[in-house]
Amino acid sequence: MTAILSIHRAGPLMSVQDSGRYGYRSRGVSTSGAVDRDAHAIANALVGNEPGAAAIEFALIGGSFSADRDVLIAVTGGNCPVEISGKPVHTWESHLLPAGETLTIGALRGAVWGYLAISGGIAIPEVLGSRSTHLRTGLGGLDGKTLATGDNLPLGEAGKLKPKTLGVPYLRSHAPICIVPGPQDDYFDEEAWKTFLRQPYRTTASRDRMAMVLDGPALKAFKGHDIVSDATVVGSIQVPGSGKPIVLSADGQTTGGYPKIATIASFDLARLAQLPSGQEFMFRAISADMAEELAIHAEDRLAAVIGGLKKRKG
Repeated sequence: MTAILSIHRAGPLMSVQDSGRYGYRSRGVSTSGAVDRDAHAIANALVGNEPGAAAIEFALIGGSFSADRDVLIAVTGGNCPVEISGKPVHTWESHLLPAGETLTIGALRGAVWGYLAISGGIAIPEVLGSRSTHLRTGLGGLDGKTLATGDNLPLGEAGKLKPKTLGVPYLRSHAPICIVPGPQDDYFDEEAWKTFLRQPYRTTASRDRMAMVLDGPALKAFKGHDIVSDATVVGSIQVPGSGKPIVLSADGQTTGGYPKIATIASFDLARLAQLPSGQEFMFRAISADMAEELAIHAEDRLAAVIGGLKKRKG
């Protein structure tokens, strides 16, 4: 009989996400997947799953859950209160959740997106090769929707339940967010680029899985703020007539009609997405070659963290 994870209280924007849905952007299907792919992969590795397995993503606040069999759970993304039957446990570690006992996840501190991985993974059917939920179109996940109180999720088969912890600290830099100029960087003159790279911007509460609006100095496109719609990618920075940059996220549309001054480097996407609302940061322009080199370094670092997991004592 299939094991079940029951949701007794669901936090905001809670959904099923895996590593994403690839190969369909040319047909208008967004990539989706976890906003913070490193935190998602680490959570899965802590419970013995493949890094890309389906897990639960939530924004700001978790919720409460129980399973009808013994499972391992891990909560990552940021730090937050986590309790199993009223007993506090640590984030970024896996813990045994005995059958019928309650897991409670509180509010994230210093982060926006959290992840709950369960041993065996969430075994809902795949849609176009992925279990990820695309909320705007209702594709994938559990009936294409956010998870709600009373929902039940089937779990896959798990191996031995051996709790683990990080053997290598997983820390993120506070350096400027790296961007690669283009494809419409020539719509912005030298003054606009000075503003973009020398003035701080702030994250705002105007964000979801599709995009984030940034606050800060307005950017003027001297060639105009309307273009013939063309392709976008996750991390595209669109600049509409308001001059306020919009960064596309995991569920972002596949085309857009605003000029794109730059693209967030892939290895810095999660770092930007995890900045709390009101947090100031700077941009740094790098070449595509440098972005590729740094992305490889980031992948090696994640592999080292996952490879360095060790058995948790106690």
